[in-house]
Amino acid sequence: MALSPKITTEDDITLVTLQNCPSELSFVADVFQKIGGLGVDVDMIDLAPSQGMFTSVSFTIADNDLDKILSFTSKLHDTIQVKAIVSSGNCKISVYDLNMKNSPGVAAQVFAAAASVNSDIRIITTSEVNISLLVTAADFPETLKALKNKFLS
Repeated sequence: MALSPKITTEDDITLVTLQNCPSELSFVADVFQKIGGLGVDVDMIDLAPSQGMFTSVSFTIADNDLDKILSFTSKLHDTIQVKAIVSSGNCKISVYDLNMKNSPGVAAQVFAAAASVNSDIRIITTSEVNISLLVTAADFPETLKALKNKFLS
């Protein structure tokens, strides 16, 4: 089955990585409940494997919600020493196609296209039908062009 993916983009995205988090899933659930309570939408989420008692979790938000998150992460640092690393001004490129589910190797093609222009990829999330890359704003135009050349030409 041939792919004819749709490529979508979003800009003004902040990546937040919380390091030294307790590895219990209840902590992660509590973090996202509190973020939701702030009225902040979270998009891409990546939970690192536990390293003993600790883990790291990364997620993206809109740049305009950064002030709410900084206040929240400051409280996390003050109470349990969670370190927040924040990178704003990023862009998300998503490659979507229902036929990806039955097409092995699509992720490899997406990664190869991004690698061909030396993209600075901050986080990757996938599903059976979607691959999303968070790239720096500086690398966004070339990365988007490389993906379009690969999949839409």
